[in-house]
Amino acid sequence: MVRNRVARSALPVLLCLPVLLSGCRGDGSEALAAAPAAAGLSVAGSASPGEAELRAATAAAMAARDAAALTDAVEQARRLLGERAGIPEVKERFQPIPSAAPLQAEEARRLAARSLPRLETLRWWRVGMDPLQLGRPLREPAAVLIGALALGEAAGTDAARRRALAVATDAGEFLLWAQAEAGGTLCPFPASRGVADSAPFKASARFLEAAEREGRLQHVTRNGWTIDDLGDGGLQFDNGECGAALLALHAASGEARWLDAARRMGEWAIAQPLSVNWNYNAFSVHLLAELYAATGEARWLDAALDKARFGMIPGQLRDGPYAGRWLDPHNARPAYHYILLRGLAALARRLPAGTPERVEVEAALSLGLAARNRDFTGPGAANKDHALQSLLMVDAGWRTEPAFLAGTGTEAALAALERLAAQQWRSGRDPLGPHAAGLLLAHVVRRGQSSDAALGGGDEDRAGGAAGDG
Repeated sequence: MVRNRVARSALPVLLCLPVLLSGCRGDGSEALAAAPAAAGLSVAGSASPGEAELRAATAAAMAARDAAALTDAVEQARRLLGERAGIPEVKERFQPIPSAAPLQAEEARRLAARSLPRLETLRWWRVGMDPLQLGRPLREPAAVLIGALALGEAAGTDAARRRALAVATDAGEFLLWAQAEAGGTLCPFPASRGVADSAPFKASARFLEAAEREGRLQHVTRNGWTIDDLGDGGLQFDNGECGAALLALHAASGEARWLDAARRMGEWAIAQPLSVNWNYNAFSVHLLAELYAATGEARWLDAALDKARFGMIPGQLRDGPYAGRWLDPHNARPAYHYILLRGLAALARRLPAGTPERVEVEAALSLGLAARNRDFTGPGAANKDHALQSLLMVDAGWRTEPAFLAGTGTEAALAALERLAAQQWRSGRDPLGPHAAGLLLAHVVRRGQSSDAALGGGDEDRAGGAAGDG
């Protein structure tokens, strides 16, 4: 895990945010045997008066939905960053793309059948466990849930689908229990201290210690879970991932309780203030857009659009050598870049074609894809898991627009990532976390089915949605 703290001179996350911890490894290559295990919480850090003032101005402009003031704050940050705008806070490490053959459908089926039983070994959760003794975040069972459903689809047998649904249901039961214990709204974060030695949980402990000193511990915790991040936004990470996973489980099972729980997570997400860390907002945008897809209720789409307009798009560079990246060194990292693009893709594909709103969001998405997708045909892959989740969503949403896929480099980037994963699978390695691995294998199988049997896009859409296509 990477502790994402940089010197104040680097002006992280639009200047002087608190210390931010996130669930993304620098190389983005979580192995199937070890799902991500980081927090996404923060503790207050020091800042110069000028930095604190700019951060406060940014937050105020977001809260007021004042586009002009927000643009001004971002421009001030860009001037202060200078040549650092758009450059990641840590040096990127690229995995070269091999010339391996792409995966074939039958090979993907075998890999899925082999991976599904191994996925079951990742289970550490148990309804009723003490969250104060827990050193793992809830995004882990959410990733297993998504991965299991996709692997069951890819394996292609009734037995595999039943087994996958059982794994997913078990993870879903745990998420529902945790949600209820935390008050019935959000998907929370363990309020444990001294249990996990990772930097994220150490940061969470410092956050809780500070809240305790200020007499606010009872406000931010409930039954051993952290339920309020005091406006930082970090809790949006797990809430968004868990809510989207439950929507996939609802699509696969038809059980209303999963949708009901995701709705409550969506209501919590709507109520959260925008975070000056752009990628936190992306988790809520993703969840809200998927809630719209599941229900057809416009309020979810309206809320997603609002959060994207004021909490994501303004931080993107529109010109210069790094146009398409986010300006701050934290969100310029490839993992966060693709988390942001996944949120934009989830929203754009749900907006009516040809509308000004669709054009606006799609323009930001297109610019962001072009900015980073070229890496995969150049130096290689600096991130795999989050890039794959984003690119597979774009492929699903724009498959009838080959010019968009080619023009943004999505087609080439996705093919490159597939070759890299294929080589690593063939050499006996698990190249991806459960979420991305399941989605990629299901994608390959559907591609083969479409080619062999000339299936229509609608069937592929339904299969992808059931497995949570990003």
